[in-house]
Amino acid sequence: MSDIAVSAQPRADLAVNRETPLPVVRVPMLDQKRELFAYEIVFQRHAGDEAALMQRVLSTLADGALTRLVRGNRTFLTLSRELLLDQTDVLLHQPRFGVLLHPGMAEDAALMERLRRMSQRGCLLMLDAGAQDLHGSAAAEALLQIVQFVRLDAKALAPEQLRERAQSLHERGIWVVAGQVDDHATYQRCLELPLQAIQGRYLLIPDQVEVPVLSANRLSMLRLMRELQENNPGPVELGDIIRNDAILSYKLLSCVNSAYFALPKQLKSVQQAAIFFGVTRMRNWIYTMALGGMDDSPPELLRTALIRAHMCEQLAGSMPRAQKEMAFTVGLFSLLDTLMCAPMEFVLAQLPLVPEIREALVDGRGPFAPLLEQIRAWEAGELSGHAQPQQIQRMAAIYLEATQWADQVFAFADSKAPAQAPA
Repeated sequence: MSDIAVSAQPRADLAVNRETPLPVVRVPMLDQKRELFAYEIVFQRHAGDEAALMQRVLSTLADGALTRLVRGNRTFLTLSRELLLDQTDVLLHQPRFGVLLHPGMAEDAALMERLRRMSQRGCLLMLDAGAQDLHGSAAAEALLQIVQFVRLDAKALAPEQLRERAQSLHERGIWVVAGQVDDHATYQRCLELPLQAIQGRYLLIPDQVEVPVLSANRLSMLRLMRELQENNPGPVELGDIIRNDAILSYKLLSCVNSAYFALPKQLKSVQQAAIFFGVTRMRNWIYTMALGGMDDSPPELLRTALIRAHMCEQLAGSMPRAQKEMAFTVGLFSLLDTLMCAPMEFVLAQLPLVPEIREALVDGRGPFAPLLEQIRAWEAGELSGHAQPQQIQRMAAIYLEATQWADQVFAFADSKAPAQAPA
């Protein structure tokens, strides 16, 4: 069977345009219930000429590509001064897109006049104040008069400073976002503040616990994963393993039979699907659907795991098929410690994984470790400065395709999403 069939690629008319991929990553801001509040579009630092990049941003805004990337959610991005002065009309027709501002813009009279007009017409504006003290500054006050949101740097501010500034802005009716929340201690402090959203690496790292205690649903998840790995199950055995889980089976078959994948015929059982796709790939799909049933995990965390899985598999494109499928598992499991709320070594000790997967996840060694390193650098917007334009373009195309794939799959995997009938 061809790799295209095995990989279940999307229909050509739904595939991401690879010709001019935008070198960006969407970074979530979550509210205090850990639901999505907004995305920030972060540009790769070495993405090339800024003017050309800004024009591409405009075109993706106009043709709806950027809207699809963020699924129509509230989104903030940084735009150049020239674009803000001359070509902001497109934003006025995109009410869910807003602009990130920095305090120095208050010194630019022409730009401030344009920003005032944008604010009056309903454009979303967020001041990225960082650690700067806005109190008593006439320039900062001018910006505070026109923005609806302010982002504070939780890493650079002392806890009491963060509390005071968040409270002061909140009392003015300005929505406050805490940025650079990169550890769980800071995150817990933020939960006690009047914040609309929290943003940072805390989402992707596990909370440190002295003694891991797995909840009942996580223990059940580990048992399923272990059963899927032990004794090298074939298509019949895979079907038997999840036969009693009607919801999981339904989600799995609904997803693979959806119009997105355009299969030549409808698959009627897990056994048929395992024969069609192969046991290893089907096992990965079962992992994916099962993880989506963990309704106590932030949805954006699972989305990120799915994106990593797809990116890892695509980056392993020159490897043999078996290793590509292992790469998918590596990407998906790279956040297993965070999803399980337990150290990676503890979680993987429960699973009979092949050494290559374990080495990548625990020791950062082996053939898959460099793939994860590239993906993490891309997520941070910090792909190596030595990266060639062709590499950046390839990573951009892989990332955009991965987000599209992950969003589609998540619609079926998410336990809170409405059930969708098979195609």
